[in-house]
Amino acid sequence: MTNVDRLPELLLKRKAVVYVRQSSQTQVQTNLESQRRQYDLVNEAKQRGFRDIEVIDDDMGRSASGAVARPGFERLVALLCAGEVGAVLCMGASRLARNGRDWHHLLELCGLVEARVIDLDGVYDPCRANDRLLLGMKGSISEFELNVLRTRMLDAKRAKAYRGDLRISVPFGYIWHREVGLGLDPNLRLQEVIRLIFARFRELASARRFYCRCELNRSTSRAPLMAGR
Repeated sequence: MTNVDRLPELLLKRKAVVYVRQSSQTQVQTNLESQRRQYDLVNEAKQRGFRDIEVIDDDMGRSASGAVARPGFERLVALLCAGEVGAVLCMGASRLARNGRDWHHLLELCGLVEARVIDLDGVYDPCRANDRLLLGMKGSISEFELNVLRTRMLDAKRAKAYRGDLRISVPFGYIWHREVGLGLDPNLRLQEVIRLIFARFRELASARRFYCRCELNRSTSRAPLMAGR
C-alpha cells in the first residue's frame, strides 16, 4: 500500500461497508467463487485500517438494473446519509449499480461525506475530479454492459423462435412434447379436469359465472359434513 492509498484517520474511525450482490438466484447457487471474492473484501478493509466493518448482502439474487427494489442498497444509502461510512468496498461498479441514476446518486453521497470507494483496482475519492471522472466511466461501462447482455439475450430468443425451438412457460396441465410441441400433461386425471373446465366455460360463457358455480358446488359439498358435526 502506498502513501497515496492510505486513508485519513478520521475515515478509519467510521464504518467500512462491504457490499455483496449477485444478479440472480442461479448465480447465488452456482457462482460460489464470486461470492467468496466479494466476502474477502472484509480482509481488504482490515488491511486498510478499518476496525468497524459491516457486510451488506441483502441484495443477493437481485438485479442492479433499477427494475427491482434493493433493500441492501437502500441501507447503504441510509448509512452514507448518516455520515457513518468511511469507505464502500465492492468488486466493481456493476456490483453497486448497473444504472446511472443509482450509481451517480451513490457517488454524490460519498462525495458529500468524503467517503471513499474501494474496488479491486484501488481507492477512489469522489471529491477529486480525476477519481470522479474514472468512477463515472466505470458506471457508464457497467450500464453499457447490461444493455449488451440484454441485446444478446433478445437476439438469441429471436433466433430460437425463427428455428421453432423457443420454449416459454406453459399453463398448468400442459407440457412441451419433443415430437409434437405443446400438448396436455400425460396425467389422465389432470387432462379430465382441464377438459371439464373448458366444457363448463363454453356452457356458461363467463369466467365469473364459472367461478361462482365452482364456489357454489364447493359450499354445497361441505354442507353435509358440517351438518354431521
